[in-house]
This record gives sequence, structure tokens and C-alpha cells, in this order.
Amino acid sequence: MKKIFTFIITASLAALTLTGCSQKQKSSTVSTDGSTSMEEVIGVLGEAFQENYSGMSFTYNPTGSGSGIQAVKEGRCDIGLSSRSLKDEEKADGLTETVLANDGIAVIVNPKNTLNDIDVDTIAKIYTGEITNWSALGGNDAQIVVIGREAGSGTRDGFESITSTENTCKYRQELTSTGDVITTVSQNPDAIGYASLAAVSDQVKALSVGGVAPSEDTVKDGSYVIQRPFVLVTKNDKKLSDAAQQFFDFVTSDEAAPLISQAGAVPVK
Repeated sequence: MKKIFTFIITASLAALTLTGCSQKQKSSTVSTDGSTSMEEVIGVLGEAFQENYSGMSFTYNPTGSGSGIQAVKEGRCDIGLSSRSLKDEEKADGLTETVLANDGIAVIVNPKNTLNDIDVDTIAKIYTGEITNWSALGGNDAQIVVIGREAGSGTRDGFESITSTENTCKYRQELTSTGDVITTVSQNPDAIGYASLAAVSDQVKALSVGGVAPSEDTVKDGSYVIQRPFVLVTKNDKKLSDAAQQFFDFVTSDEAAPLISQAGAVPVK
């Protein structure tokens, strides 16, 4: 069962400094739903928002990008979270995207794997089944266990678009969260996967791609080519509540940029 993370922190009105707002706030909740890859970023921003806005609470439901987009479309949350750009048909349905940050999609292997660098063409050959054994890449004589995300995942959409493998990947496992991919790869020395750079830990090894290591700097300058946006999704014909609008204004402000960097993504500000 998906967990809904709720952060409730009450702060004094005197702490309301990040946006210079000084008017009295009514107790209210901001609900977000969507991308599991955005968990670190949205969690940090949600906590900071509550610390600086008296009486506010914040919820995040990590259901995946596609589900988050559907949730805001149906009015089940204030703001949807997507780790991919909206499709033309989604925009035609009355949805708007606001890019909050950019994030690298790290190609990850088990720390015991001796491979350190790979190119996009080789990644594509692995994921489409043309290369099936690590020995073809100078590694052990072992079948490559191909791990990816479920259909509807923004991470999967971004990865397959960049590697030109849409609808051709031969996954051994399709998992429903970034954390599940990282855990699975960390436990299998023959596995390869992909995950949000913002979520990668020393449980796994992130490969360089074309000689470029994934990092905030290489995502920012574009030299790390496997990257995608973190997007806030809202409805054109529905005004945000006062609380949701304050949250939206805060997370897209200059004050939020250092927090986004702290969470491992690259702010657009």
C-alpha cells in the first residue's frame, strides 16, 4: 500500500520570513500527489514551508507521475508532481506544467560491478536485449538483470525517450518506486537499473555516461545527457486555494533554490 507522508509543524508567526508575508494565516492543508522520484525534493520543501507558515500542513502521496497527473486532473489533490513534461494531450485536457527543477537519471549497478562508464548506445542495447551478458562489457560471465520502472513512471518515460527505447525494453522487473529500484539493484550483483540522481545513495554505483559522471554541475551544464524535469502540475480552470498558492509561490521562489540543491536536484531559478 502506498504511504501518504504527512508533515505537520506549527511555527510562530514571527518565523514567517521566507517570503516576507506577515498576514495572519488560517490553518490549512496543501495536498500533493505523484512522482516518487521527487520525494527528497518535495519533502524538504514541504518541511521548510511548514516551518515558516504558521498553521499550515503538507501532504505528499507518492503514487508515480502518471497517477499524480490524473489526481490533479480529477481534483483529488492541489498540485500534481511529475518527473516528466506533460504530454500534448494532457495540456489539451486543461493542465499546466511549471518546471521546478531538473534531475539526472542515474544508470545504476551493484557496487560489486566493475563497470564504471557506459554510453547511451550500449545502455539501449542492454535494455532492448541486444546485449545480455556482462562479459560483453568486460565483466563477469553473468546474465544482465534489467530493472526498470512501471508504465506511467516519469523516470521510465524520460529514460526511454533519451535512450530511444520506448516500447522496446525487455525488463526482468518493473518496479513501482525509485526506492524499490535502488534496493533491488543493491541486492543483485548482476542487476542494472535507473533512478533519480536525487535519490541515489552509496547502496549502488552510478555509472558515468559517455565519460560524464552524473552530478548537479553536469546536469546544470547539460553535459550529462540523461536528465529530465521535475514538474508541478495544476489545472487551468481551477484557482489554487490560498494555502496551495502560498506553497506554489514558495517552492518556485529564489529562497527555495538552495533547498532544492540540498535535495540533490538542480533548481531552475
